[in-house]
Amino acid sequence: MSTTDKELRVGMVGYAFMGAAHSQAWRTVNRVFDLPARARMALICGRDTTKVADAADRLGWDAYTTDWRDLINRDDIDVIDVCTPGDSHAEIALAALAAGKHVLCEKPLANTVAEARAMTAAAELARASGVRSMCGFNYRRVPAVTMMRQLVADGRLGVIRHVRATYLQDWIVDPQFPLVWRLQKDRAGSGALGDIGAHIIDLTQFVTGQKISGVSAVTETFVKERPLPAESSGLAATVDGHTAPTGPVTVDDAAVFVARLDGGALATYEASRFATGRKNALRVEINGSLGSVIFDLERLNELEFYDATRPSVEQGFSRILVTEGEHPYMSAWWPPGHIIGYEHSFTHEMRDFIEAVATGVDPTPSFADALQVQLVLDAVTRSAELGSSWTEVEPALIAAAV
Repeated sequence: MSTTDKELRVGMVGYAFMGAAHSQAWRTVNRVFDLPARARMALICGRDTTKVADAADRLGWDAYTTDWRDLINRDDIDVIDVCTPGDSHAEIALAALAAGKHVLCEKPLANTVAEARAMTAAAELARASGVRSMCGFNYRRVPAVTMMRQLVADGRLGVIRHVRATYLQDWIVDPQFPLVWRLQKDRAGSGALGDIGAHIIDLTQFVTGQKISGVSAVTETFVKERPLPAESSGLAATVDGHTAPTGPVTVDDAAVFVARLDGGALATYEASRFATGRKNALRVEINGSLGSVIFDLERLNELEFYDATRPSVEQGFSRILVTEGEHPYMSAWWPPGHIIGYEHSFTHEMRDFIEAVATGVDPTPSFADALQVQLVLDAVTRSAELGSSWTEVEPALIAAAV
């Protein structure tokens, strides 16, 4: 438990899946890590008064509001945590930065490259006044992933030659699954590509220290019409003999692309929400001249490591259980062998964010890092629209903030 008297008063926008995950992390972080500031869960925001009031009580927030501008304008709020759908990220983050609030924004940073560029420029301008910003790619904070990066940085894999990354889910396989906001381009920006593909793009760039420079891609929408939620109206379809309103799916269901990294490695990526039987299957494999390393989210406390420098009679993939106190983040948790879970990645995220803000250091991934991911998403989309033609990733030039 931190003994500091310094307090960071947090206001969070959104209370659903990511809002709950972030709330758990804000509640826990100072009870686990000794930090130079304490997070206070001051105010949560949502549009529905009844639901946000319930969320405030259930998730541990001091108070609630139904207008995010209330968070921005209050003098007793230091941090704005954006956990909304992507169509509101830019508006909220830009207003928060202009008001001098530190900002933590969920991934992907925005729905468009233009929005991401504007947010990055605003973050750079605010940085000069000591205002910090970070994008929430939580998988960077899984201890095994951080150790994976260390193995690469220490040269244990030698020259990186291949990267393979997949993120597979199946939650919309049923064609009668309703047309939720994640299936609407104006709300989500893209489908599997931005939702889960963004994670493996950021993770592989983080681990290898290399950026994706060009791609050749294909995307597909397998189910093009879906039933609307009960409160909506639209076109009609027959479901179990009854007429039900439907609407068009305007995002990809799956995206597959090959890529080249700027350090010379070749890479393959697959993101799908139609992989029947796969619930949250993220897997990354890195092959180098001296070895290979594999991370599988469904075994998130482990790495598989192949050391080609060992005698041939001793070579083979070995299992590393990443639970020792010397492993990243693990000294704050349990005795060796006692595993941690998905929610801990968010606690580590808040730990790093608080540490950076309190000590005046720029946290990572920055908005500029997140912009680079957005540029890759854009290149993938353009390549798919052009029949999988090779498409260079645009440079992350940051225009002057308005």
